[in-house]
Amino acid sequence: MKTISLKLFLMILIILIATLCLLSTAVFVLYQADRLSKQETTVSAKSIDQQLEMQRFRISKGIERPERFPDFDLWKESENSSGLCARFARLDEHIVKSVCRGGMTSEPWPSWFENIYRWSFQPGQEVVRQVTQDRQAYGTVTVSPSVEMELARAWHDVKKLMGLSALTVVSLCILLFFALDWALHPARLIVTGLEKMAHGELSTRLSDFKISEWQRTGQATNHLAESLEKTLSERKELALKLVNAQEEERRYITRELHDEVGQSLAGLAAVATSITQTAENECPKLVSEGKMSGRITAHMMELLRSMLLRLRPVDFDALGLTESLKSMVAGWNARSNGKIGYAIDIKGDIDHLPDPILVNVYRIIQECLTNISKHSDASQATIEIERITNFQDQGLNQQDDCITLIIKDNGIVNDLGFSDKPGIGLLGVHERVAALGGSLTLQTCDPSGLAVHTHIPLQHIDIKNHVKPTNN
Repeated sequence: MKTISLKLFLMILIILIATLCLLSTAVFVLYQADRLSKQETTVSAKSIDQQLEMQRFRISKGIERPERFPDFDLWKESENSSGLCARFARLDEHIVKSVCRGGMTSEPWPSWFENIYRWSFQPGQEVVRQVTQDRQAYGTVTVSPSVEMELARAWHDVKKLMGLSALTVVSLCILLFFALDWALHPARLIVTGLEKMAHGELSTRLSDFKISEWQRTGQATNHLAESLEKTLSERKELALKLVNAQEEERRYITRELHDEVGQSLAGLAAVATSITQTAENECPKLVSEGKMSGRITAHMMELLRSMLLRLRPVDFDALGLTESLKSMVAGWNARSNGKIGYAIDIKGDIDHLPDPILVNVYRIIQECLTNISKHSDASQATIEIERITNFQDQGLNQQDDCITLIIKDNGIVNDLGFSDKPGIGLLGVHERVAALGGSLTLQTCDPSGLAVHTHIPLQHIDIKNHVKPTNN
């Protein structure tokens, strides 16, 4: 759907209204011109009738000779109107005398104007009056206006109006353009502020405006931004607490499984070995059962070791993130049997970070590698992790300290249609990144594959409130 700017819409609306007013004024001017023409014709007819009746009176009194009747000289000298023709006809309709005043014009007018004017007002209508004296009728006087003069006068009036109105409309539009630009400037500031807020810059605040409507809009926008900023901050804090609680629970379960179940399985394996050795000397029939118990115990210990790696590596707290990631990648390479080659590139100091960062980065990489192994059908996967200080992303605010993480593969992904409905694994990655106040984007690789880009700003994490716990 095409859109139009508010300023342009208002300008078009003003021009349309001005044009409508101009047309209405033009119609009124034409109506006045036609009315004036008809009024002049009527007044002239009445004046001629009165003059001829006076002349008949003077003839009846012997003051004037009868052969001078009808005399239009007085009318021609006294009337200021031009473009009128007067004729006197006796009762037998025989025209005795006819005279015209003016009626010629050199100013042309468009044919469309003539057609509209003739159709609308029917110019050239005659006015007929009967000449009487002492109740005796002597004939009729007919006054007819010149159509050409009437058209010329109407066109002259309309042309003057059109010129003046056009100048007025153009001047008004220029002045309104700058006036609307000034009046709508707060709207651009509000839109810019909303766009910044949409990109996550919820600390953006709109300044005060002089127009009350814009002022209320700005205040409502600032209030909304404050509410969103507070809500998102509380949500991130809650999500981070939930993630930390989950990791603490995993830490506890891992320790209990390692200390209790692991030691029990180790003892059970020793007992199975002792039973096998004793059976070889005293009861050979029980040797196979003893060896079977040892194999079952060894399988359970392998399952326990794999479960502990998934929950939390036992050596994570002792070795740090770097060595734990390298150990995890080595384990994935060993389990893939050459089907997928995993590689990791670590830059910067990533070990001396708050525990929430360390654990969640480890979990994000772990989940992404699991997705690659299950769904990508890739032959190569790379992990690039870097800690950057004094980093400034284009278009974003200054970041003092951050971690960037890129996990790529050359699998079968050609589009991101799945990103709208992510699975549980990808949803968990989104939640962890959001809890850390970071951003996550998915991109397709060339010619195929998926790249997961993660950016985690470290200054948003309160290190004092997330001190790594010590093991008792």
